Amino acid sequence: MASFAAYSVQVLSEEEEKLVGEIEDWLKEKNLQDYNLVHERFRRLRNLGNAVFDYPSIKETKYLKDILINENQLTESLLAFSSTSHLLRIPAKVAALRSFLVAKFHAFSLLSRLSAENENFYAPAKNISFYVVFTLMAEDVYFSCLEDPNFSSNTKSKLADDLIALWDSGTDLRSIRHLSALSSLWTARDSSPPSFGTMDGNTELLRISISMDTFTEWEDFLKGESTNDKTRWALEEFLFGLSYEEILQVRSRLRRFGVTSVGHDELRSYLDSRPVYSVLNVDDPRAIYDFFVERRDACFLRKRVSAPGPLNTLEEIYLKYRIIFEPA
Repeated sequence: MASFAAYSVQVLSEEEEKLVGEIEDWLKEKNLQDYNLVHERFRRLRNLGNAVFDYPSIKETKYLKDILINENQLTESLLAFSSTSHLLRIPAKVAALRSFLVAKFHAFSLLSRLSAENENFYAPAKNISFYVVFTLMAEDVYFSCLEDPNFSSNTKSKLADDLIALWDSGTDLRSIRHLSALSSLWTARDSSPPSFGTMDGNTELLRISISMDTFTEWEDFLKGESTNDKTRWALEEFLFGLSYEEILQVRSRLRRFGVTSVGHDELRSYLDSRPVYSVLNVDDPRAIYDFFVERRDACFLRKRVSAPGPLNTLEEIYLKYRIIFEPA
């Protein structure tokens, strides 16, 4: 097996370092206390990153969950610790990398807050926070792809290599191609909050589709998945911000009482509780990640108990669709 000992990674990219330096210079003139806070935060982030990236590549690990690593078993080995219940079986490099990404998110979120009045700094810092969120989500998408029987062994092998590259570098090269599509989806959903009404989702779907920057590809995706119930259910969860089970509950009450529509203010009385999912707010990257993780965990539970409903989030399904049909 080839050695990866010479593999080295910058903790922050040149563009990120340049942005941090420019904001520090600006803060030094504007508010010395804020400058010291930022300077110290990024000193610690670099120290953490140096420790994380000092770990060898996963491909240098001989065993993963007691499976001898070779090219034929790499996909199986990675899936062996995809579950959060296998925490102590996860390679230290992977666990450490996740911690680094969380620290990086907080560091650049601090930059965006402190530079809110300077658009030249605020937008780039916030975009990096979004990129970190997508990188954390990408790991779940990779695992979902590796489990999917519709992906060829050759494609899975490439995806396994990409997943390891993410762990080795802290960045996901596929994000460059797919982040704009996800960002467009989130923005369209945020600008078109659910009206509920008859709970058929047509109004919400039309609003989102019109707002999508990647409309043609999104339209092809909807056509291709139109007969797939699990995709439709995942789409409804995304559109309404409710779980599959809550949507069934609301629709059941509409039929039982002969009510034609339900408004936002009436929703709590129909559910007898607050909706289980967080409200999607594109202005806060944490809300995007919370909304994704809550739906992902609900999918995990349905798989475990063989319950009806979506088994993947809409983001996973959409990204898998893009990966399948992307140019070689």
